[in-house]
Amino acid sequence: MVSLLTFTTPPYPCAYLPDRAATLDYEVVAAADAADYAARMAAGWRRFGHQFFRPVCAGCTACQSLRVPVATFKPDRSQRRAAAANADTRLVIDAPKVTPAKLALYDRFHVFQSESKGWPGHGPKDALEYAESFTVNPFPTEEWRYFRGRRLTGVGYVDHLPGALSAIYFFYDPDERDRSPGTFNVLSILGRAAELGYEHVYLGYYVEGCRSLEYKARFRPNEVLAGNGAWQPFLT
Repeated sequence: MVSLLTFTTPPYPCAYLPDRAATLDYEVVAAADAADYAARMAAGWRRFGHQFFRPVCAGCTACQSLRVPVATFKPDRSQRRAAAANADTRLVIDAPKVTPAKLALYDRFHVFQSESKGWPGHGPKDALEYAESFTVNPFPTEEWRYFRGRRLTGVGYVDHLPGALSAIYFFYDPDERDRSPGTFNVLSILGRAAELGYEHVYLGYYVEGCRSLEYKARFRPNEVLAGNGAWQPFLT
């Protein structure tokens, strides 16, 4: 891995738990491979594009890295309903790229999340910002596009790591929310990992008390990264 810059942010209002302050370690890399990132993720890091980050918040350990063991995962009743509700959804996996349709869908999703869940508001995401977050990566990343008919209904980004898949980010058409597209995306990733014989699917940070992140714990059994650096059973 070739590192360009490391820094730690000053405390700022936490986007997950608004009554708390957050601090992140950042590392911007010029080059890295999937094994490099897997090692960092084992220590609690995540990434967007070439920016690696992890929370280092004083007095708070609410952000817990969560993964699902593929071989033992069993969908619950609501997850089975989500799979059935999306039976007519078509998935296309390809290399990432920026398009006007994805930018528009991303903005629609974030406006909805801001209005319904209190996410911080922001203006439209331009093509360069989108590329830096999702399409310009230090190693190959997959773009998962979901369609109903010819209409784009969801977009996700997935990393292939040694023996694992990692869900980077997913956004969807708010008009599809009754079909639980986020749940269907995770189920699709778990299904693909099973086909490949991979051991784990990494879902990023679980934060108790944050509506937008608590759903990850519903994919059971699962494991979280403990303070001693070991993965341990969480909710079974």
